[in-house]
Amino acid sequence: MSDENSNGFIEIQIEDTIATITFSHPASNSFPSELLQKLTDELNKISANAEVNVVILQSEGNAFCAGASFDELLSITDFETGKKFFSGFANVINAMRKCSKIIVGKIQGKAVGGGVGLIAACDFAFAYQDAGIKLSEIAIGIGPFVIEPAVSRKIGKIAMSELTLQPNIWQTADWAKEKGLYADIFDSQNEVTEATIKLAKKLASYNPEALSELKKIFWQGTENWDELLYERAAISGKLVLSDFTKEALSQFKK
Repeated sequence: MSDENSNGFIEIQIEDTIATITFSHPASNSFPSELLQKLTDELNKISANAEVNVVILQSEGNAFCAGASFDELLSITDFETGKKFFSGFANVINAMRKCSKIIVGKIQGKAVGGGVGLIAACDFAFAYQDAGIKLSEIAIGIGPFVIEPAVSRKIGKIAMSELTLQPNIWQTADWAKEKGLYADIFDSQNEVTEATIKLAKKLASYNPEALSELKKIFWQGTENWDELLYERAAISGKLVLSDFTKEALSQFKK
Protein backbone atom coordinates (compact mmCIF):
# COMPACT_ATOMS: atom_id res chain seq x y z
CA MET A 1 0.00 0.00 0.00
CA SER A 2 1.11 3.58 -0.53
CA ASP A 3 0.14 7.07 0.55
CA GLU A 4 1.20 9.41 -2.23
CA ASN A 5 0.94 13.17 -2.76
CA SER A 6 3.07 16.13 -3.78
CA ASN A 7 4.95 15.89 -0.48
CA GLY A 8 6.24 12.43 -1.36
CA PHE A 9 5.01 9.06 -0.18
CA ILE A 10 5.55 6.09 2.09
CA GLU A 11 4.95 2.66 0.59
CA ILE A 12 4.65 -0.58 2.58
CA GLN A 13 4.95 -4.03 1.04
CA ILE A 14 4.68 -7.19 3.13
CA GLU A 15 5.78 -10.49 1.62
CA ASP A 16 6.95 -13.69 3.33
CA THR A 17 7.02 -11.95 6.76
CA ILE A 18 9.31 -9.19 5.42
CA ALA A 19 7.95 -5.65 5.43
CA THR A 20 9.66 -3.30 2.99
CA ILE A 21 9.20 0.40 3.76
CA THR A 22 10.00 2.69 0.83
CA PHE A 23 10.00 6.47 1.21
CA SER A 24 10.27 9.04 -1.54
CA HIS A 25 10.23 12.81 -1.95
CA PRO A 26 11.11 14.89 -5.02
CA ALA A 27 13.63 16.97 -3.02
CA SER A 28 16.30 14.25 -2.69
CA ASN A 29 14.05 12.22 -0.37
CA SER A 30 13.91 14.95 2.26
CA PHE A 31 11.23 14.73 4.91
CA PRO A 32 8.48 17.29 5.57
CA SER A 33 6.76 16.84 8.92
CA GLU A 34 3.76 15.11 7.37
CA LEU A 35 5.90 12.40 5.83
CA LEU A 36 7.87 11.88 9.04
CA GLN A 37 4.62 11.35 10.92
CA LYS A 38 3.45 8.82 8.33
CA LEU A 39 6.72 6.91 8.65
CA THR A 40 6.38 6.93 12.44
CA ASP A 41 2.81 5.63 12.22
CA GLU A 42 3.77 2.85 9.79
CA LEU A 43 6.68 1.73 11.98
CA ASN A 44 4.36 1.52 14.97
CA LYS A 45 1.85 -0.56 12.99
CA ILE A 46 4.54 -2.92 11.75
CA SER A 47 5.92 -3.30 15.27
CA ALA A 48 2.53 -4.70 16.35
CA ASN A 49 2.00 -6.82 13.22
CA ALA A 50 2.48 -10.52 14.03
CA GLU A 51 2.76 -11.29 10.30
CA VAL A 52 6.04 -9.31 10.04
CA ASN A 53 9.38 -10.64 11.30
CA VAL A 54 11.85 -8.25 9.63
CA VAL A 55 11.78 -4.75 8.14
CA ILE A 56 13.74 -3.36 5.19
CA LEU A 57 13.98 0.45 5.07
CA GLN A 58 14.82 1.98 1.70
CA SER A 59 14.18 4.99 -0.52
CA GLU A 60 13.82 5.71 -4.22
CA GLY A 61 16.15 7.61 -6.55
CA ASN A 62 19.85 8.44 -6.35
CA ALA A 63 19.97 9.92 -2.83
CA PHE A 64 19.02 8.00 0.28
CA CYS A 65 17.79 10.96 2.32
CA ALA A 66 18.50 14.70 2.43
CA GLY A 67 17.18 15.07 5.98
CA ALA A 68 14.43 17.43 7.07
CA SER A 69 12.57 19.59 4.56
CA PHE A 70 14.49 22.82 3.96
CA ASP A 71 11.37 24.63 2.74
CA GLU A 72 9.59 23.80 5.97
CA LEU A 73 12.62 24.86 7.99
CA LEU A 74 12.51 28.26 6.31
CA SER A 75 8.88 28.73 7.34
CA ILE A 76 9.45 28.42 11.11
CA THR A 77 8.68 31.65 12.96
CA ASP A 78 8.04 30.57 16.58
CA PHE A 79 9.51 28.22 19.17
CA GLU A 80 6.63 25.76 19.41
CA THR A 81 6.54 25.28 15.65
CA GLY A 82 10.31 24.83 15.64
CA LYS A 83 10.25 22.26 18.44
CA LYS A 84 7.47 20.34 16.71
CA PHE A 85 9.37 20.40 13.42
CA PHE A 86 12.56 18.99 14.94
CA SER A 87 10.54 16.45 16.93
CA GLY A 88 9.67 14.75 13.64
CA PHE A 89 12.94 12.85 13.45
CA ALA A 90 12.76 12.22 17.22
CA ASN A 91 9.46 10.45 16.64
CA VAL A 92 10.88 8.30 13.84
CA ILE A 93 14.08 7.37 15.68
CA ASN A 94 12.13 6.42 18.79
CA ALA A 95 9.73 4.36 16.69
CA MET A 96 12.67 2.57 15.05
CA ARG A 97 14.45 1.76 18.29
CA LYS A 98 11.23 0.55 19.97
CA CYS A 99 10.04 -1.39 16.92
CA SER A 100 9.86 -5.09 17.85
CA LYS A 101 11.33 -6.07 14.46
CA ILE A 102 14.93 -5.96 13.27
CA ILE A 103 15.30 -3.11 10.75
CA VAL A 104 17.73 -3.53 7.85
CA GLY A 105 18.65 -0.36 5.95
CA LYS A 106 19.33 -0.50 2.21
CA ILE A 107 21.35 2.65 1.54
CA GLN A 108 21.64 3.27 -2.20
CA GLY A 109 22.92 6.86 -2.09
CA LYS A 110 24.11 9.80 -0.05
CA ALA A 111 22.57 10.88 3.25
CA VAL A 112 22.60 14.27 4.95
CA GLY A 113 21.53 15.32 8.45
CA GLY A 114 18.44 13.45 9.54
CA GLY A 115 19.11 10.89 6.83
CA VAL A 116 22.26 9.87 8.69
CA GLY A 117 20.11 9.57 11.81
CA LEU A 118 17.76 7.18 10.00
CA ILE A 119 20.68 4.97 8.97
CA ALA A 120 22.03 4.97 12.52
CA ALA A 121 18.62 3.94 13.87
CA CYS A 122 18.60 0.84 11.66
CA ASP A 123 19.82 -2.33 13.36
CA PHE A 124 21.89 -3.24 10.31
CA ALA A 125 22.71 -1.40 7.08
CA PHE A 126 24.19 -2.28 3.70
CA ALA A 127 25.28 0.54 1.39
CA TYR A 128 26.37 1.38 -2.14
CA GLN A 129 30.00 2.53 -2.51
CA ASP A 130 28.93 6.11 -3.27
CA ALA A 131 26.67 6.42 -0.21
CA GLY A 132 28.65 9.18 1.50
CA ILE A 133 27.35 11.01 4.57
CA LYS A 134 27.41 14.58 5.83
CA LEU A 135 26.06 16.54 8.82
CA SER A 136 25.62 20.09 7.57
CA GLU A 137 23.50 21.54 10.36
CA ILE A 138 26.10 23.70 12.10
CA ALA A 139 26.67 25.60 8.85
CA ILE A 140 23.19 27.11 9.19
CA GLY A 141 23.45 27.84 12.88
CA ILE A 142 21.81 24.77 14.38
CA GLY A 143 23.21 21.30 15.02
CA PRO A 144 22.39 17.58 14.71
CA PHE A 145 21.04 17.55 18.26
CA VAL A 146 18.11 15.16 17.79
CA ILE A 147 19.98 12.52 15.82
CA GLU A 148 23.24 12.77 17.80
CA PRO A 149 22.40 10.01 20.32
CA ALA A 150 21.58 7.57 17.52
CA VAL A 151 24.62 8.45 15.42
CA SER A 152 27.02 8.50 18.37
CA ARG A 153 25.68 5.12 19.50
CA LYS A 154 26.74 3.68 16.15
CA ILE A 155 30.00 5.46 15.32
CA GLY A 156 31.17 6.91 18.66
CA LYS A 157 31.59 10.47 19.92
CA ILE A 158 34.91 11.12 18.20
CA ALA A 159 33.63 10.22 14.73
CA MET A 160 30.42 12.12 15.48
CA SER A 161 32.45 15.23 16.25
CA GLU A 162 34.38 14.81 12.98
CA LEU A 163 31.12 14.75 11.06
CA THR A 164 29.52 17.61 12.97
CA LEU A 165 32.44 20.04 12.93
CA GLN A 166 33.10 19.62 9.20
CA PRO A 167 29.64 20.44 7.83
CA ASN A 168 30.82 20.94 4.25
CA ILE A 169 32.76 17.70 3.93
CA TRP A 170 31.32 14.42 2.65
CA GLN A 171 32.67 11.40 4.49
CA THR A 172 32.90 8.38 2.21
CA ALA A 173 31.00 5.13 2.47
CA ASP A 174 34.32 3.48 3.34
CA TRP A 175 34.69 5.88 6.26
CA ALA A 176 31.13 5.13 7.38
CA LYS A 177 31.80 1.39 7.21
CA GLU A 178 35.03 1.76 9.16
CA LYS A 179 33.17 3.65 11.89
CA GLY A 180 30.38 1.07 12.08
CA LEU A 181 27.50 2.86 10.40
CA TYR A 182 27.47 0.40 7.50
CA ALA A 183 27.95 -3.33 7.97
CA ASP A 184 29.24 -3.63 4.42
CA ILE A 185 29.43 -1.66 1.16
CA PHE A 186 29.09 -2.89 -2.42
CA ASP A 187 30.28 -1.86 -5.88
CA SER A 188 26.88 -2.08 -7.53
CA GLN A 189 23.28 -1.30 -6.64
CA ASN A 190 22.28 -4.86 -7.54
CA GLU A 191 24.75 -6.22 -5.00
CA VAL A 192 23.31 -3.96 -2.30
CA THR A 193 19.80 -5.17 -3.10
CA GLU A 194 20.82 -8.81 -3.22
CA ALA A 195 22.70 -8.64 0.08
CA THR A 196 19.81 -6.85 1.79
CA ILE A 197 17.21 -9.34 0.59
CA LYS A 198 19.42 -12.31 1.45
CA LEU A 199 19.95 -11.05 4.99
CA ALA A 200 16.28 -10.18 5.47
CA LYS A 201 15.20 -13.65 4.34
CA LYS A 202 17.71 -15.30 6.65
CA LEU A 203 16.57 -13.18 9.60
CA ALA A 204 12.93 -13.87 8.76
CA SER A 205 13.63 -17.62 9.09
CA TYR A 206 14.70 -17.22 12.72
CA ASN A 207 12.45 -17.30 15.78
CA PRO A 208 10.67 -13.91 15.74
CA GLU A 209 10.43 -13.90 19.51
CA ALA A 210 14.19 -14.37 19.80
CA LEU A 211 14.76 -11.50 17.34
CA SER A 212 12.44 -9.26 19.34
CA GLU A 213 14.25 -10.04 22.59
CA LEU A 214 17.61 -9.43 20.93
CA LYS A 215 16.37 -6.07 19.65
CA LYS A 216 15.59 -5.04 23.22
CA ILE A 217 19.12 -5.98 24.25
CA PHE A 218 20.69 -4.11 21.33
CA TRP A 219 18.93 -0.92 22.43
CA GLN A 220 19.44 -1.19 26.18
CA GLY A 221 20.53 2.10 27.68
CA THR A 222 18.42 4.23 25.33
CA GLU A 223 15.29 4.26 27.45
CA ASN A 224 15.82 7.94 28.27
CA TRP A 225 15.48 8.87 24.59
CA ASP A 226 11.73 9.30 25.07
CA GLU A 227 12.65 12.50 26.90
CA LEU A 228 16.16 13.23 25.60
CA LEU A 229 15.34 13.52 21.91
CA TYR A 230 12.54 16.00 22.57
CA GLU A 231 14.81 18.06 24.81
CA ARG A 232 17.22 18.13 21.87
CA ALA A 233 14.38 19.15 19.53
CA ALA A 234 13.72 22.11 21.83
CA ILE A 235 17.36 23.22 21.50
CA SER A 236 17.06 23.22 17.71
CA GLY A 237 13.65 24.88 17.91
CA LYS A 238 15.25 27.74 19.82
CA LEU A 239 18.35 28.05 17.65
CA VAL A 240 16.42 28.15 14.38
CA LEU A 241 14.94 31.47 15.53
CA SER A 242 18.34 33.06 16.22
CA ASP A 243 19.60 35.96 14.13
CA PHE A 244 22.59 33.87 13.07
CA THR A 245 20.40 31.08 11.70
CA LYS A 246 17.96 33.45 10.02
CA GLU A 247 20.84 35.15 8.21
CA ALA A 248 22.44 31.81 7.28
CA LEU A 249 19.16 30.48 5.94
CA SER A 250 18.62 33.67 3.98
CA GLN A 251 22.06 33.40 2.38
CA PHE A 252 21.56 29.69 1.71
CA LYS A 253 18.26 30.34 -0.01
CA LYS A 254 19.88 32.97 -2.26
